[in-house]
Amino acid sequence: MKTYGGFLMSQIGRVNARVWERLLKTCGVDAFNGAQGRILYVLWEHEKLTITDIARLTSMANTTLTSMLDRMEAEGLVTRTHDKVNRRQIFVSVTQKAKGYQEKYEEISNRMNAIFYQGFSESEIVNFDNQLRRILANLAQAESI
Repeated sequence: MKTYGGFLMSQIGRVNARVWERLLKTCGVDAFNGAQGRILYVLWEHEKLTITDIARLTSMANTTLTSMLDRMEAEGLVTRTHDKVNRRQIFVSVTQKAKGYQEKYEEISNRMNAIFYQGFSESEIVNFDNQLRRILANLAQAESI
């Protein structure tokens, strides 16, 4: 059986990123890009995380993440602090400036979800999300081999 799942997911990812960037611009958000928005999203959800935790939650490589965090810190969106007990451990937190974008980000996210799931029933959305979680778990397991 010929399948197209991986190819389609790659296409969806690229188109999704372009639409997301356009929505950010349309809504006047120019302080961060889509990838940086993913970092902010997980920080808004958890307040303070290690770089390793952010990498795990965003599926970004540590090297990519480090350079993004450098730019975000220079823009005043995040701060990095050393753990008082383990000085090698670094925590990343959002600043007040970044917190000011959270409501707009959620609005854009809702608009994106409306585009993404247009024409889907609620049960189709739940089923689709569950299937994607299964695929992600399969890939995570394969990655650890």
